[in-house]
Amino acid sequence: MNMETNLRKVPAVEFREVNYLLPRGQPLLSNLNLEVRRGETLVVLGRSGSGKTTTLKLVNRLLKPSSGEVRVNGTPTAETDLIRLRRSIGYVIQEVGLFPHYTVEKNIALIPRIEGWSTKKISARVEELLQLVGLESTIRSRYPHQLSGGQRQRVGVARALAADPSILLMDEPFGALDALTRDQLQREFLSLQQRLNKSVLFVTHDLREALRLGSRIALMEAGRLVTVSSPEGFVRSPDPLAAAYVRAFEGEFGLTGNRGKA
Repeated sequence: MNMETNLRKVPAVEFREVNYLLPRGQPLLSNLNLEVRRGETLVVLGRSGSGKTTTLKLVNRLLKPSSGEVRVNGTPTAETDLIRLRRSIGYVIQEVGLFPHYTVEKNIALIPRIEGWSTKKISARVEELLQLVGLESTIRSRYPHQLSGGQRQRVGVARALAADPSILLMDEPFGALDALTRDQLQREFLSLQQRLNKSVLFVTHDLREALRLGSRIALMEAGRLVTVSSPEGFVRSPDPLAAAYVRAFEGEFGLTGNRGKA
């Protein structure tokens, strides 16, 4: 029990003085210190080239830091078996990344099959996840090209959740969808997070999405962390860059008078 209690106090993900340089020495991340608390959705917000996706890829070692340390559940990722690390983290991207020659069922069941689950257990888990993400059981035998964009994204989320990871990495997962589908999936994500209580690192360039989904918002610019705050604190932040974001989105989406309630 003491060990479990202590683990809850350890951040799910932690960046300690992390730098990432391109081969020619150009910095993409500089002195990043950031943590994802257990059960929260930390949204990393920023423009293209700000370092958001680089930050995400350092967690599951798609990239390795040039210096500094990334920790997952208190253990440095450099000291963790790569396969075990990646299987323990759910990963959802904008393009979904489903295998086109696999059915929906086989896509969702990928990690459980690798982990050696029984056929009966896998089938039950697929059914459970389809219901969880709002898809009919009849979709199990379809292929990705037979699905709508929203359906493919739901399958991608289901696949990420298949082995019940404690951490989810989500890189602009709803960015390629039309406005109505995106709104619906954002609502479903909030409902899922209330039920599952995962630790989520969520990348977006959309302030409305950040305000809606984030427990906290980390603003990045040119590879540096600018500020971290609650959604309510972000829209009232004295930081010039944060204030510029808020002004731009107030003008474009009419957020005035609804700060922190997106």
